[in-house]
Amino acid sequence: MSTPVAQMGLRERKKARTRAAIQQHALRLFRERGYEETTVEDIAAAAEVSPSTFFRYFPAKEDVVLYDVLDAKLFAAYRKQPAALSAIDALRTTLRGIYTDLPRDELDAQVERERLVRTVPELQGRMVEEVLKTFGGFAELVMERTGRSRDDIAIRTLVGAVLGVLIGAWLDARPHSIEAYLDLMDRSLAQIQKGLDIPGKSRRAR
Repeated sequence: MSTPVAQMGLRERKKARTRAAIQQHALRLFRERGYEETTVEDIAAAAEVSPSTFFRYFPAKEDVVLYDVLDAKLFAAYRKQPAALSAIDALRTTLRGIYTDLPRDELDAQVERERLVRTVPELQGRMVEEVLKTFGGFAELVMERTGRSRDDIAIRTLVGAVLGVLIGAWLDARPHSIEAYLDLMDRSLAQIQKGLDIPGKSRRAR
C-alpha cells in the first residue's frame, strides 16, 4: 500500500510545481504587459504548457492571481502551534513565522498579487469570495484548537472579527509592504485580544 501513497505524493508535488510555475510566469507578464493585455495563451506559452493545461490548474485568468500558495502553509503551521496557545496567539505566531521564513521570490509574488488585486476591478470582487473561503477553513482550525462548535457564539464572533481585520488591512489605502501589512495585522489582532469595546467620549474624558 505504500507505493500508491508515495506515487500520489509525487504527483501532487509535480502539480504544485506546475501551478507555481504558471503563476510565476503570469505575474511576470502582468507586470511587463499589463493584466488586460495578457492573454491565457500568452501565459501558457511562457510557462511552456498548452492552454488546456492552464485551465486544468486555473479555471479562469483571475484565478492565477487569486491562487495563494500560502494558505496551505498557514493552515499547516497553525495546527503545529502549541496547544496551550489561544486561537489568536496561535494565529499571530503563525503569521510571523510564515512570512519571516518566506523566500524573497515568494514575498515578491505576494506583493505583486496584492498590487493586481488593488488595481484590477474584476479581481476585487473575486478576492472577497476567496477571503471568505479561507476563513471558512480558519473557522475549522479554531474549532479544532478550542473544542467548540461552529455555532458557538465565541467562534462566530472571533472568526468574524479576524475576517474584518484581514479585509481592513487589505483595503488600507496607505503605501504598504509585506512588513507593514504584518505589523498592521499583528496590532489589530492584539486589539481583538484586549477587547473590541471602545469607550464613549464622556467616559474617556474622565
